[in-house]
Amino acid sequence: MISTQCHNTQAAPSKSMHPVLKGLAAMCITYLSIATAFAEPLPLALLGKAPALQGQALHYFADNPAATGYLATPTEVPSKGAVILIHEWNGLTRRIKETADAFAAVGYVALAADLYSGRIGLNRDENMALVQETMQAPDQIIRNLNAALATLKARPDVPGQVATIGWCYGGGIALSFALGGDNHDGTAIFYGRLLNDPEVLKQVQHEVYGTFAGLDRGPSVEQVSAFVTGLRTAGIDNDIHIYDDVQHGFWLHVDRDRDRNQAPAEHAWGRLLNYLDRVLSPLKTDSKEA
Repeated sequence: MISTQCHNTQAAPSKSMHPVLKGLAAMCITYLSIATAFAEPLPLALLGKAPALQGQALHYFADNPAATGYLATPTEVPSKGAVILIHEWNGLTRRIKETADAFAAVGYVALAADLYSGRIGLNRDENMALVQETMQAPDQIIRNLNAALATLKARPDVPGQVATIGWCYGGGIALSFALGGDNHDGTAIFYGRLLNDPEVLKQVQHEVYGTFAGLDRGPSVEQVSAFVTGLRTAGIDNDIHIYDDVQHGFWLHVDRDRDRNQAPAEHAWGRLLNYLDRVLSPLKTDSKEA
């Protein structure tokens, strides 16, 4: 299994590199094994074995009282920082709430946003209808996430730094928020809709994290390649990996195929924790000034 990290670095091409990524050799480091220092044990939430929910419902968006987020807080005070979790296309499900608890367990205040006004899709048609409805009002999405951001920054247990983390539909929304939302400190994208125009991407003011699946068609390896090229051209630091032999959704739903998904998911989790340490550190410097 090959994991390719793209981080605005220089490396020689590898014969074992995914064919589509050979053109990115100037910015990529190729690993022949994902059993590296990044790997970390996975939260039980990703394995379908989470304990009872520990957080609480939170109405954080005054413009839409029906939007009901989920807040999980760590026992450590102050926290390491805060994260806004942006759900998949089916809404703020129990799995997202369990994942918020997992971030709280490692020291982050986690607010899972609700972009569907409390609704959850139960099948593909319902999911698509919810996506289409919200995408007709993109400004409302940005206002929703701005409210989540303001809520976290106002908390005494948050030292000030906040990052977004999104999956699938939420991954694309996280990127959109990095381009048009209020100032925040990090964006982590798990197999979400991407852009590749460097003139647009240069609006991002921080390092970008991304985890993608080699067998995914949305986004495809080619689309991820174009995204990395756009980030590099725009001068945006990035930590982007494509994991071979896994499908869309492999990280949040490791339990769908644990034998295939667990090792790359552990590596991606370790990378994510390292990324959050970098971008949410009180001593961090802006990625464009580093």
